[in-house]
Amino acid sequence: MVEASNTKGTQKDGIPATLEWQDDVALVTIRRPQRRNAVNHATLLLMREFQEEARGRARVLVLTGEGAGFCAGADLTGVEDAEFGSALSATLRGFTSLPCITMAAIHGHALGAGTQLAVACDLRVAAPTSVFGVPAAKLGLSVDQWTIERVSRECGGAIARNMLLGTSTYSGEQLHVQGAVHKLGTLSDALEWARYLATLAPLTIAAHKRGLEAIAEQMVNDAEFESLRAAAWASADAHEGRTAFLEKRTARFTGN
Repeated sequence: MVEASNTKGTQKDGIPATLEWQDDVALVTIRRPQRRNAVNHATLLLMREFQEEARGRARVLVLTGEGAGFCAGADLTGVEDAEFGSALSATLRGFTSLPCITMAAIHGHALGAGTQLAVACDLRVAAPTSVFGVPAAKLGLSVDQWTIERVSRECGGAIARNMLLGTSTYSGEQLHVQGAVHKLGTLSDALEWARYLATLAPLTIAAHKRGLEAIAEQMVNDAEFESLRAAAWASADAHEGRTAFLEKRTARFTGN
């Protein structure tokens, strides 16, 4: 069991995420159930703090969400802020730069930023009925090149195309068959696996993880893509997509 004194922040405090320690395992929980754990700027900054606290101490970091779902995406009341994009990018890369194993324990919805967080982690444990997807095209937005590369690498090119271009969703069970989800199970199952992984040689893990990330970093930084992405974010369609989402209606995109 986790001692109360080992918990940094509680839901009672109104803090959007907490860090709990179980010996060498760090458990980070997104605690915004009233927003289906959609992440805002404050949540991302807190997660970055937890990543740095875990650096050099954790053998395994487990990321999960409180309540009915893992993370329903970005809180659309703030995604137009450039600072949010920078914070999200830093948080995603923060998981990949840690020398320890990072694991996502997923249940319910992992959409948009939820899928981004899941694929940023080294390993994934998911409920069979959990839901993954990147519905950016329904909002007139665009994820970054890093996310496209990461989803393609972790889930496979065909699934990435269907997620990004077809806005299709996949269950945890479907992705387990494809290898993108490493184990089916609950948070308890994830923590049990994490406790085993924490017994492995940390220097070997750090070396192997860095080697894997070095392969991923050989992606091309495409200027044309960045131009197209910037145009999407600055468009009237992006405003219409966010507005329609908040008003719970179907968006009417014009291509402008």
